[in-house]
Amino acid sequence: MMCITAKERLETRRSVKLPRALDFFAGAGLATEGLRLSFDVVWANDICPKKARVYLANHPREGFELSPIEKVRGSNLPEADLSWASFPCQDLSLAGKLGGIDKARSGLVWHWLRVMDEMQRRPPMVVAENVIGLLSAAKGEHYRLLHQALEKRGYRVGPIVLDAVHWVPQSRPRVFVIGIKHGPDLTGLTAPVPGWLHPASVRRACSGLNDLLWWRMPMPRPRQSNLAEILDPEAKPHEEDISDRNLELIPHEHWQKMKMAIKAGTRVFAGYKRTRTRGQTLELRFDGIAGCLRTPGGGSSRQLVVVWNNGKPHTRLLTVTETARLMGARKSYKVPGSYNDGYKAMGDGVAVPSVRFLSKHLLSSLATLVDTEEA
Repeated sequence: MMCITAKERLETRRSVKLPRALDFFAGAGLATEGLRLSFDVVWANDICPKKARVYLANHPREGFELSPIEKVRGSNLPEADLSWASFPCQDLSLAGKLGGIDKARSGLVWHWLRVMDEMQRRPPMVVAENVIGLLSAAKGEHYRLLHQALEKRGYRVGPIVLDAVHWVPQSRPRVFVIGIKHGPDLTGLTAPVPGWLHPASVRRACSGLNDLLWWRMPMPRPRQSNLAEILDPEAKPHEEDISDRNLELIPHEHWQKMKMAIKAGTRVFAGYKRTRTRGQTLELRFDGIAGCLRTPGGGSSRQLVVVWNNGKPHTRLLTVTETARLMGARKSYKVPGSYNDGYKAMGDGVAVPSVRFLSKHLLSSLATLVDTEEA
């Protein structure tokens, strides 16, 4: 994974004028982290002081605004080429109540658009990132409302799905709604038909939309790491009684699969507690991949790992450092605060490699086109 020091970043900014970006709903700064090799994030905001503490431990304080987006005024923001919004997912998450894009939390996306309307120059590029429920809930109606709102503001729009599993051992598919103002020739960056970036959920949600952009990017290289490789071998397991209670929740068929996997050499298994008709269970994965990191506030329990050690299994929670690794943050990324604070900061974020891939293979090229158009 590519890293860049603060000194190297400063030298890059001095020698190369990077396009400027705004990071709305910035949280712990993972989108800023993914953008920073190709963009200069000149302004960011979040409402949560605990997440802001993580952001400011890793990114410049200058330009960061700790404020609810309802109080942000576009007239006060710096001019930028890209407006990024990882807006709240609670009302769109399949693990939540699916209230929809007009409810209190996910509906904050409309304030993002309102802020851009208030700017003297609306950014020529936009990205809205969220869970797959944006596409699938209400048969795609929530997505179409956002798509049409962006079109009304002069953007040509296309959604894609990127799964962090291409780069890190975590299943974390996310939709990225990418818009660019009318004008630039997009030859080479779009395709006439859907491709690998456009699974069935995208195609269904986009049914009936006109002037849709089918963005094109190269396939990522195969991922090299698995869950076992990112785990800390020194992390403490649960107390024996807690571990035993967790193990009792594993379904019989999963025990059988785990025994076979152990014979084949696997020693680590990710699991989530689920409520089924037969009661609570601890369901395991056997593919060397963690499930999507979530927080209790998102409608799910924290993820467990079952580790086979010294001839027997035990359970434990992921450490905060492990969650940061699963999100693709650099090793030096600081996550101050309590365990719960750190877990929530990572579980609510966007995977760094997904943002970096999008930035490198599409957004940086679009920024060049926009700059050429305006020169």
